[in-house]
Amino acid sequence: MDRSRASVQFLAQIGWGTAARAHLAGDASDRRYDRLRLGGRTAVLMDAPPGKGDDPKDFIKIGAHLNALGLSAPRILAQDLQNGFLLIEDLGDALFARLLVQAPAQETALYTAAVDVLLHLQSHPAPSNLPDMQAQDWATAAAFALEWYRFAITGDTDKTTHFTNTLTAALRTHADGPRVLILRDFHAENLLWLPNRAGLARVGMLDFQLGQMGQPAYDLVSLLQDARRDVSPETEAAMIQHFSAGQDAAQCAAAYATIGAQRALRILGIFTRLCLVAGKPQYTALIPRVWGQLQRNLAHPALGDLAEICAKILPPPTPDVLERIAAQCGTNPTR
Repeated sequence: MDRSRASVQFLAQIGWGTAARAHLAGDASDRRYDRLRLGGRTAVLMDAPPGKGDDPKDFIKIGAHLNALGLSAPRILAQDLQNGFLLIEDLGDALFARLLVQAPAQETALYTAAVDVLLHLQSHPAPSNLPDMQAQDWATAAAFALEWYRFAITGDTDKTTHFTNTLTAALRTHADGPRVLILRDFHAENLLWLPNRAGLARVGMLDFQLGQMGQPAYDLVSLLQDARRDVSPETEAAMIQHFSAGQDAAQCAAAYATIGAQRALRILGIFTRLCLVAGKPQYTALIPRVWGQLQRNLAHPALGDLAEICAKILPPPTPDVLERIAAQCGTNPTR
């Protein structure tokens, strides 16, 4: 199906056919976003091609749950689920990431508001029938670091169960408690500041359609160990304390490091795959930051065994290594 023609037909059917369209920055998925302007109104067209892994029904389900809790997800203005189109509320351009470039001193205030949203969200029951991965599933997902990052550097994936067994054990020991709704991509590129709203609704949220059941610290790690920007150590420490107030500090620290290691390992693989398969070399520039986050997590005493394994099988992202990955961009090499 011609996506461009189909989108024109969808917009014509819902009365937005004459709107001016401007492409908004995309992300690592196959989704596309266009801002529409018609008279004094604006809206955003989400184009989510069917069969690509992101179902608009999930966006609608999770978004409705967030709004029912008094939070700010884009409202659905029109939909064509068969063809993968949604017209959604335009929450503006005040992304946390952009605001913090202009006003770094606002970091603590913005991140406190974001953590307050997480605390509120996790204090309520999640929607029904969401995916709930077990510790071994999360460990297998982290093996992307071997399947793509290591492979791009060494040409092999070190196909051993020792890595996944060790990470599975760490997750079961330190991060396998009661589940809550996690949004998975809860970070500064997906959060907007809406100062005209009140309370928790001042934090607008995007890119939550992959929401599932998970550990409470997962979205906190996503927020504070951001692959795209450096969060100050002072803010990170303050937000961890704010999030875990009243809980056992040692247990929280171990869970935070364990989930952080799992997430960093998976992201190393995802960013490498985006370069090799999707032809997106810009993600290689983010790998050193993620590597640094991984090393900080692995330094926790609870992860000594995992740290030893990673030191043996994952080469550090030196300039030569990054150049090697970039040289394979878009080639989709056979593993």
